[in-house]
Amino acid sequence: MAAVKQLARKFTLYGCAGWVLEVLFTGTKAALSRDKKLAARTYLWMHPIYGAAGLTLETLHRRLAGRSRLTRALASLGVIYATEYTSGAALRRVLGDCPWQYRNGMHLHGLVRLDYAPYWLGAALAFEWLRDGLHPPVPRAARGPGVACPTCGTEEPSSERIAA
Repeated sequence: MAAVKQLARKFTLYGCAGWVLEVLFTGTKAALSRDKKLAARTYLWMHPIYGAAGLTLETLHRRLAGRSRLTRALASLGVIYATEYTSGAALRRVLGDCPWQYRNGMHLHGLVRLDYAPYWLGAALAFEWLRDGLHPPVPRAARGPGVACPTCGTEEPSSERIAA
């Protein structure tokens, strides 16, 4: 039961973090286009989409635990694009329309913008930071003689064990 509660908590946090990032992104775009209202927008549909994507990215992070942050972020970019495309296509099928419809830039069926890759890469790196906050490093006494990665807790052997 505690695991389900933890999962629901993370789902909610990732969904809210996604909303905040989207509002900041669209508000910044409005500011750059000189919209004096600084209108920013998101959709209620996005909370479960961001929540599920965050949990998926956690799984990816665990599988790539020994890799660099940049490697994990680049892999996350694929998950982000796949999530945006499949959720947009599903919403289009169910609702008859997708809440976001890209008409400008390099887009794929209006569901994902390929030229947004640098922004999504930034979001993937921000996810690393958020994930680290949800999973603090294991205390030294609990993790043994090696050195633990502060991001994922995987342990590298100590120099004594390498020499042996």
